[in-house]
Parts: sequence; C-alpha cells; structure tokens
Amino acid sequence: MSWIVAGALFAIASVAIHYEVKIGMHHGAGTVDELGQVKVREPAPDFTLRDLAGQPVTLSSFRGKKAVLIDFWATWCAPCRTALPGLQDLTDKFKDRGFEVVTIDQGESVDQVRSFIERKKYSFSVLLDSDRAVGDIYGVRGIPTSVLIDKNGVVQWIAVGNFANESELPKRVEGLIKE
Repeated sequence: MSWIVAGALFAIASVAIHYEVKIGMHHGAGTVDELGQVKVREPAPDFTLRDLAGQPVTLSSFRGKKAVLIDFWATWCAPCRTALPGLQDLTDKFKDRGFEVVTIDQGESVDQVRSFIERKKYSFSVLLDSDRAVGDIYGVRGIPTSVLIDKNGVVQWIAVGNFANESELPKRVEGLIKE
C-alpha cells in the first residue's frame, strides 16, 4: 500500500473517530456498565481531591450518608457547560434529601474554575483533578462523564456524554435516596 493511500485511510478514520467522539456522543449520553476501574454494581474507587477553597474532599466521606452523582467536566467543554444547569437543578431539588452533586474539573486552574462557577452562581460541589489522576482511575476519555453512586458507595449508573435530556436521572436519584 502506498504512503498516499495509507495517509488517506488514516485521515478518513480520524474524521470518523472525531465525529463519533465529538459529535455523536454529545447528542445524548451513552450508558455503559464499565469504564476504567469503575463497574456498575461494584464499589466506586475512593479518592481525595481539593475543592475550590483548597479543602480536601474524600468520596468515602459520603458513604452511609448521601448518594452522589460525580460529573467529570471542564469549563472549555461546550457539552459540559450545557449539562451544568441540569446538575444545578438536581442540587436544588435533592440537596436536603441525602444527595450530593460532585463535579470534578479535569486539568484546569483553580482560578479559572472558580471564576466560571462564581459567574454562573452554581452551588454544587466542585473538585479539581489537576493531573487528571482520578479521571484516569474512572476511565474518563471524553467529557462529560457521569457516575451515580448509592449511599453505600456502590456504582449504579455510568454515562458518557451529555445527559441533559436524561429524564430518568431524577427518578434514579429519587430511588436511591429512598433506600
């Protein structure tokens, strides 16, 4: 095969992959049963990250107290920004009912993220994964990626892509907080 043909095939494959990842996934969430070291119906890997005030937050600190929706995102990600108002709605609806939204910014500076969150007046928890180590453990290859965890620390749902139109998510949360 000539280098020209190989190059053309590579270019076509690159465009197809780009479309699938950048366009296809962001029209709606795709649910999966496994991502990285995370599997549905198994304990969520524990981690500790710092919040916007520099305080450490450990996932296991919610165990036995609250169900948690983890959302991996970044300020530059348009589908992530589209999903954030829905996360605020979940926060507002369930904040006093044993549920916490924990967003994990991937690789951005505290000042950039703080400015964005304050400007938008979001009140959900924001943690910083500056080296993306937690994102790697959770198998994050595209954002947004979300993981719903019950009060016992067990993963119940994983979604890759924007789930802003996921009408079942509030029902899922409602079911988890009633347990």
